[in-house]
Amino acid sequence: MEAARTFFWNVGHVRVLVYIFAIIPVAFIVIGLYRRYLLWKQGVEDDRTNNLSARIGSFIKNGIFQGRILREAFPGWMHALIFFGFGILFIGTVMIAFQEDFTLPVFHWEYLKGGFYLFYSVVLDIFGALAIIGVLLALYRRLILKPDRLDHRKDDNLVLYLLLFILVTGFMVEGFRLLVNEIPKHPEWSKWSPIGLLTADIFKGFGLGAATSLKLHRFFWWVHMIAAFTFLSIIPYTKLIHIFTGAADTFLRPEPPVGRLIPIDIENSETFGVEKYNEFSWKQLFDLDACIRCGRCQDVCPAYMSGKPLSPKNFIQDLRGGLEKGLESEDAPSIINAVIEEEVTWSCTTCRACEEACPLFIEHVPKHIELRRHQMLVKTKFPSELRTTLRGIERQGNPWGVPKSQRDEWTGNLKDMEVPEFTPEIGEKGYLLWVGCACSVDENNMKTAMAMVRLLTKAQIPFGILGKQELCCGDPARRLGNEYLFQMEAEQNIEIFKEMGVKRIITLCPHGYHTFKNEYPDFGGNYEVYHYTEILNQIMDKLSINAQSGTVTYHDPCYLGRYNDIYDIPRNIIGKTGHQLKEMTHNHGKSLCCGGGGGRIFMEEEKNQRVSHLRITEAVETGSKTVLTACPHCLTMLTDGVKEKELEGQIEAMDIARWLEEMTEKKEEA
Repeated sequence: MEAARTFFWNVGHVRVLVYIFAIIPVAFIVIGLYRRYLLWKQGVEDDRTNNLSARIGSFIKNGIFQGRILREAFPGWMHALIFFGFGILFIGTVMIAFQEDFTLPVFHWEYLKGGFYLFYSVVLDIFGALAIIGVLLALYRRLILKPDRLDHRKDDNLVLYLLLFILVTGFMVEGFRLLVNEIPKHPEWSKWSPIGLLTADIFKGFGLGAATSLKLHRFFWWVHMIAAFTFLSIIPYTKLIHIFTGAADTFLRPEPPVGRLIPIDIENSETFGVEKYNEFSWKQLFDLDACIRCGRCQDVCPAYMSGKPLSPKNFIQDLRGGLEKGLESEDAPSIINAVIEEEVTWSCTTCRACEEACPLFIEHVPKHIELRRHQMLVKTKFPSELRTTLRGIERQGNPWGVPKSQRDEWTGNLKDMEVPEFTPEIGEKGYLLWVGCACSVDENNMKTAMAMVRLLTKAQIPFGILGKQELCCGDPARRLGNEYLFQMEAEQNIEIFKEMGVKRIITLCPHGYHTFKNEYPDFGGNYEVYHYTEILNQIMDKLSINAQSGTVTYHDPCYLGRYNDIYDIPRNIIGKTGHQLKEMTHNHGKSLCCGGGGGRIFMEEEKNQRVSHLRITEAVETGSKTVLTACPHCLTMLTDGVKEKELEGQIEAMDIARWLEEMTEKKEEA
């Protein structure tokens, strides 16, 4: 006899009743999702249909196969066991329904029989067991380990108890069925249901008779079905909504270039930034329902780690709570202060560590920027120290307010050479060396500019600088929310580049690199943009490096790494010098921000809340005497951290170009 099973066995003629009952959870799901949809759709347009192949790939990799979730072993596999366990069980249930009730009689296909049925049985048992393991691990994590990043809400535990109850009652139903039906009649089939067989053996040990087992089977069958329908019904009203929204967010993920901000139409916009919920994009509102409160963003946030009031997780959840309370109406109060405290959004360094850690691609930073834009451009309410910064950019073309006439004074320190001014002739084959504000006006960072000039000259790379014509790229203004000032700087720079015939740019700052490469194209500025480490990596064989042994550590600048995926190039440069690189605890995509991004370098900070102190401590722990970086803002913050923690003589912060040039000088001296 061919292996098979009579479905709805022992429960009577209940098929129609089951499907009538099924209308209830379906209705709850449809109504719940529709209510959320009404909230999402109030947001402004945001096209997320471009590059469909990449989006589908992201959905398959991260939505189905849990790519980002599995980055953390324990919570990742815990979630994967639950996800795949219930996923396979759901597919198995659909297969039963399809065979039994959703095929026309003339086309009826009875496929759950024979060898395939036995395979089907063992697969469902295995994945059901894996789901139980996953739920138990989740309960262990919440009840015993209790990591700080989790909220420990009672309703989260209740959801896990419900999942466990569904799984256990499912195996109980199977155990009673095997005990009464398969084991006496077809014991060889029951071996293909190992967990059900184990359950049946347990019931057998209690001495349950056939009549009692039949009654218990029928009772727990209904209990199991009602529990499953209850679970489905609560999905849109609990964090379980992420089953839909989280998976969708892996498809709606931001496409490269990541971190690119959407321009404001200054002339035609009626308002700037976001004050109320309907001024967010629909995708930004959708993000709020995708968040599962896993806390990974909080774990890596430099603001949170240094004791500031910002928690990326709480930021998203607070916004979600405000949306649910009806603060989306036109007469609703401003999000700032009514939902989010001002200090929270000004604490963000825009480092994107939260976005890199988020398994569902939730976009935190653009929300902060939109709130800043409104505070800056409409309400003119922002930290008082930024007035000097913004005034300096507007009047002198740099955030420190150093007169334009002094922009190229650093070149006078290069007594042995003359720094060429950029000309259209240089532009045909060479590069514009964009020195940037920090390397033009800050004494310590000037050494980076001078080192780069010497290295390019030694390698016979044609280049020139703009000198007094160089202005701020606009990044500080834009990240602080002053989109108007940013666009003003961008338009002036683009006009100068056009007149001078600029085609290729080498930047000394990752912020300028990101701005020119990924954001100026929105305003008609399209150039080949290189960070100086990319050029150094190409010309290393021309520099006569004096290879040395020793150890150094390297700090990944956020705007070079997480924004532009440049991690290996600086490490290649270090490797070619003969030095051993000792990585800090946080490195590559998990690198800890220096604390200076998002305009924070120009803002006051409590001494016991300085991110740079955390980073320098990590650098010291490597045992290296030198911490290298490739960003003037990072160099400033790290250098200050060394001084403030009184670590001079124990460790030194250096820019990688200056460090490299010192080795070429030693080669020449030798």
